[in-house]
Amino acid sequence: MEIFNALSYLSIAGKIDMSVEKRYVNEADWGCGCFILTRDFVSCDIIFSLLTQLNRRRIMSGETKEVLGSNYVQNDVIINRLIDKMTLFDDNLMSLVFGQNIETTELLLRVIMERDIKVIDVRGQDELKNPVIGGRCITLDVHAIDVDGRHIDIEVQINAEGSHVRRARYHSSMMDARMLKEGQEFKEIKDSYVIFIYDHDKFRKGLPFYHIQRRVDETGEAFGDGSHIIYVNGRYEGNDDIGRMMRDFHQCRPEQIKSEALSKAVAYYKEKEGRGAMSEAVRQYAMEYAKEYAKEYAKEYAKEYGEEQKQAGIKQGENYMLYSLVQDGDINPEKAAGRLEITVDELRHQMNEAGYQIPTGA
Repeated sequence: MEIFNALSYLSIAGKIDMSVEKRYVNEADWGCGCFILTRDFVSCDIIFSLLTQLNRRRIMSGETKEVLGSNYVQNDVIINRLIDKMTLFDDNLMSLVFGQNIETTELLLRVIMERDIKVIDVRGQDELKNPVIGGRCITLDVHAIDVDGRHIDIEVQINAEGSHVRRARYHSSMMDARMLKEGQEFKEIKDSYVIFIYDHDKFRKGLPFYHIQRRVDETGEAFGDGSHIIYVNGRYEGNDDIGRMMRDFHQCRPEQIKSEALSKAVAYYKEKEGRGAMSEAVRQYAMEYAKEYAKEYAKEYAKEYGEEQKQAGIKQGENYMLYSLVQDGDINPEKAAGRLEITVDELRHQMNEAGYQIPTGA
């Protein structure tokens, strides 16, 4: 599922296009006949890796946009499929449901913090920029401020890759750095809460919550600096408020969500007027995802295979693209040979070696 979603986001972002002409329309059958059309050569090695994991094979790049024109899967189809499968563990949906709605945010925080709380401001996908040039910025899934001025960051996390404990420390420090204005004393800084709702049990103890606070080692007393980190076990299924809340978080369909407020909010973004905002959020996320995925994959690929092999893989992708276009009659052999700076006979030989054929009469 994660790999399929990765390809979907890359497609929405315009880094690849998934054409299911002739054959496959559902995730299970999305198979060997699927074309992946990358719009820039740098994406080839990324797609090679993803397709290898999915046992896919045909790679085409770059100029296919000009050649094949509108022969792409419509992004709306992909976006709608992603939205239909989303739960509140997806930060696109979660940020809209809570980040635009004080009522649902208060409901969630009352369950997690086990006390009444009054929220006066809440924002979804709130970017906190690092003032240091080149420093890492973060985007909070939901950033709430309560009536007492406490700042609360609520994050959802599906996989374990983004769950390092030092991430919570970093989020906390980024919020703290914005609480005091010039001339204010340190004692004026308000409490901060970083809440991570994981789709797994982070500490594997079966508990609904894990509260993290600083303590003095020698005495065991709380340090009392006002910094709070809470991990929520998304797999907890107890017959209590948090158990019911986590079951609601796992539901794709609004009618399956027991909380009336949550069900109404999810339905708004999945089935009603908010569907457009949800689609736009997915598009924007896809663009960011594609950029970040390309950066991270390039680093890993370079480490494992080295720059020379990376360029060879990209070149192979370009060649296979041309071979396929020639075989399908979308480009003549002379033009393809010219692009590769070889003769038609050499092109024919290379295509035969790769399992492609120049059509008779071409």
